[in-house]
Amino acid sequence: MPRSPRRTPSDLLGLARGRTDQVMAAAMPRVLGQPEARVRRLAGPPVRVDGHELSPGTQLLLRLMKVVFPRPAEDHEDFVDGRGVVLRQARLGGGRQPIGQVHERTVRGADGPLRARLYVPRGTVDPGPLTMFFHGGGMVYGDLDSHDALCRFLAEETGARVLSVDYRLAPEHVFPAGVDDAWAAYEWLASNAADYDADPTRLAVAGDSAGGYLAAATALRAAQEEVPLKFQLLIYPMTEMFSQRPSRSTFAEGFFLTRKFMDRAETAYLAGADPTDPRASVLHAELSEAVVRHLAPAYLVTAGFDPLRDEGEAYARRLQEAGATVEHRLEPGEIHGFANVLSFESPGLEAVRRATRALRDGLG
Repeated sequence: MPRSPRRTPSDLLGLARGRTDQVMAAAMPRVLGQPEARVRRLAGPPVRVDGHELSPGTQLLLRLMKVVFPRPAEDHEDFVDGRGVVLRQARLGGGRQPIGQVHERTVRGADGPLRARLYVPRGTVDPGPLTMFFHGGGMVYGDLDSHDALCRFLAEETGARVLSVDYRLAPEHVFPAGVDDAWAAYEWLASNAADYDADPTRLAVAGDSAGGYLAAATALRAAQEEVPLKFQLLIYPMTEMFSQRPSRSTFAEGFFLTRKFMDRAETAYLAGADPTDPRASVLHAELSEAVVRHLAPAYLVTAGFDPLRDEGEAYARRLQEAGATVEHRLEPGEIHGFANVLSFESPGLEAVRRATRALRDGLG
């Protein structure tokens, strides 16, 4: 009888991680979904910064993540290894989200076709509204799988199709590859909505973190070129590369997204390009009367314990002062990344539900 091939240390490590992830995925909803008083006791003394108190569930989650991920993504020299960490984190937090149908598709990118994934909710109508989604990850991490749970949730909660786009990442593809891919994909969708059973008058863009930056940049480009866009959902968006605003220092360590992560990601993405280029930092974009007139209404979410909080709020103020339609919602007790934690009831999950209601209403 032939012997099974001998497993390498890497194989064994992978198996151990897989089993750990399975155990954690099963345990997290039970541990974090307990009554708030119990969660508070497990989380430890309250954490208060800038007048906000970290939600107990999020505080406990941070403690658990330190145990499961002693080496976060930014501590891996190889970006490919870091991408594996980001994917594991997302799968642990996302849980099993129901969806009607999922189809692998392609869309046009700036330099060739891009992988995409179409989420069709149960009970949808044809043609119906559609949201093009751009995943977060600092422009260096993330993919269709890392944000699969969030896209399923958005589709089912809004009753609208979601088309997630796998844009090119740095350092393999530096600025402006990612932002150019995002625009090329949306421009393609706007002209070919029927291919996705979508109503061309009811299209939205959405994204979290770096994906929020891509969604915002795409919305600005659509307004500049007068390409129809109905709504934009910006979840704790990155709006200013290498920002010096206070929240980046206040929350530089200990709240999931770190200064090391941001500096490493932005350096890899920009590769020496001007960080004030409006295509890289939407906070520096010109908001002329003509652009504002055609700019899609926005729902912009920030988190109280997020290094990107201040630049997100600054972008919301800029839009408001220019006369654009924008609703800004601060989720005071949450951290960057809360939109990917969907496996148990929490203030963070309710925040995601608020965002999806805004998207649903914005799509009409």
